Amino acid sequence: MSSIRYSVIVPAFRENGNIRPLVSRIFGALSQVNSPVNPNEVEVIIVDDNSRDGSVETVETLRRDGYNVRIIVRTTERGLSSAVVRGFQEAQGDNMLCMDADLQHPPEYVPSMLASMSRTKQFALGTRYAKGVEIDEGWPLYRRVISSGARMLALPLTAASDPMSGFFGIRKETFLKARNLNSDGFKIALDLLVKCNIPSDAIAEVPFSFGVRAEGESKLTGKVMIRYLEQLAELYWYRFSGLIIFLGFLLFVLFVLMARAFLSAYGGLEGKAQSKY
Repeated sequence: MSSIRYSVIVPAFRENGNIRPLVSRIFGALSQVNSPVNPNEVEVIIVDDNSRDGSVETVETLRRDGYNVRIIVRTTERGLSSAVVRGFQEAQGDNMLCMDADLQHPPEYVPSMLASMSRTKQFALGTRYAKGVEIDEGWPLYRRVISSGARMLALPLTAASDPMSGFFGIRKETFLKARNLNSDGFKIALDLLVKCNIPSDAIAEVPFSFGVRAEGESKLTGKVMIRYLEQLAELYWYRFSGLIIFLGFLLFVLFVLMARAFLSAYGGLEGKAQSKY
C-alpha cells in the first residue's frame, strides 16, 4: 500500500533551469518544523513535453539525492492543460496540487495548499486577489490587464475569486467525476471548477503573492488567448445550455405571438379600408 498521500504536478516545457530549485524548495518547505504535511507522504511529478533540455537528467540527479520526484516525458502530446490532466491521472496521492515550473508559484506555499484539502474542501485555490496580496512589481502591466479581464469573463461560471490561477489543488475523487474535460483549454482549473460542479463552500482559498518568471518561456500567446475565449464559450454552453435553449424558445414564441398580433392588426386595418369603398 502506497504511503503517498499528496502529489504535486508540475507541467513543464524547457524549464530545466527551474527544476532543481523548485523541487528543493518544495521539500525544504515541507521539512520545516511547522509544516502541516509530512514530506515523506509527498511526491513531485514533472510532466515534460519532450523538452530535450536536460530535464530528465536533472530529475535523475534529484532522485539520487533523495528527493521523491519523477518525470513523465510526453512525445505525442502538447499543451499545458493536457499535461496537468496526465499528471493527475498518474498521481498516487488522493490530494493533488498543480503549480508552474517557473517559480511564479512560491514553493513555500505548497504545505498550506496541500493541507487545505479535505473531504469537505474538495478544491484548493491559490488566489492572487485576496486582501493584502501583492503581485510582483516586475509583472508587466499588460499581463495584469489580461488576467483581470479574463477573470471577469469567468465570474458567471464560478464563485471562486481567482479561477484563472494555475496554482490549485483537487481531491482525486472529485477529479475522477469530471466529464468532457477540455485538454486543449487555456485554464484547466476553471474547467475543473465548472465540470466537477464544485460549490463555493467546497473551495479552500489560500492567498499567495505572485512572483515573476525565473527562467523558461511564457506560455501566454495570442493563440492561447483565442483558445481561452473558445474555452469560455464551451463552458458557458456547458453550464447554461438549458437556460440558453429555454430563452431561445421563449424568444421564438414571443416572435410568433408578435407576428400574429401584427398580421391580425394589419388585416383588420385592411378590412376597414376596403369597407369604405
